[in-house]
Amino acid sequence: MGKLKMKKKLKKCEICEKSRAKRNKTEAVFGWGVEMKIKHYSSFHKILLVGEGDFSFALCLAKSFGSASNMVATSLDSGEELKVKYSKAMKNLMELENMGCKIFHGVDVHTMLHHPQLTRMEFDQIIFNFPHAGCSNFRCLSEKKQHYILLHQSLVKGYFKSSREMLTRSGEIHVTHKTSYPFNEWEIENLAEEAGLFLVKEEKEFSIRDYPDYLNKRCAGKCDVYFHVGEASTFRFSKRLYPPAASSFRPGALSISTWSDDIVDMACTYLESLEMKTSKKRYKIWRSL
Repeated sequence: MGKLKMKKKLKKCEICEKSRAKRNKTEAVFGWGVEMKIKHYSSFHKILLVGEGDFSFALCLAKSFGSASNMVATSLDSGEELKVKYSKAMKNLMELENMGCKIFHGVDVHTMLHHPQLTRMEFDQIIFNFPHAGCSNFRCLSEKKQHYILLHQSLVKGYFKSSREMLTRSGEIHVTHKTSYPFNEWEIENLAEEAGLFLVKEEKEFSIRDYPDYLNKRCAGKCDVYFHVGEASTFRFSKRLYPPAASSFRPGALSISTWSDDIVDMACTYLESLEMKTSKKRYKIWRSL
């Protein structure tokens, strides 16, 4: 009995090995691999991360995928500035490079479209976590001032405009952002709409626990310390492929202030045809009585 069991076990191992070898061969020929995912992110997507602090979020994704060859991670700071600001930045960067990640420093979201290393590149997902204009005073009162809110809005708007041009046709632009006051005054969705984007989904209740080893750090002041996330969401946007008036056209909608003259004419023609059909139907019913 012992020999029979051993033979069956060996045969099973041989089948497993053959299956594994066949799968590896298929992956080698077609460039496929096993898709690895973490929350909204996939190893099958070409991902650009901007405004990285100590690069711990990029490293979290890379470890989840088992590789960073599908990722480009950037920061506004130079390498020397990162070394001063964040204690673990150099270690994280080294790990990312060893996993195949492309890393660029001095990348401004306003102008990244024209960055020498990023020009002509397209991405399936572009990510900016907790964008902040970097004012040095982090007291709650300063965040409530209209001047700072305008600075933050300018940053996000610049990010949206650049990212839209770097996105694949079905790609998404992500912003993880606090939703409590005064951060909700930034009006993220309105800024996206102005940049020709529309909201695909708001992933509510963002939890840092979903991203192992991600350390949310400040971008100015005492940088190497955490900040309280509190209520936050990940907003997922895609680029609008048609003019807003045409894509949002719904006959019978109450507000037409944003519609073009052509769309208004179409709506009126449609409603007139409906009214004519209804009148004919009523006439036939009346004749049959």
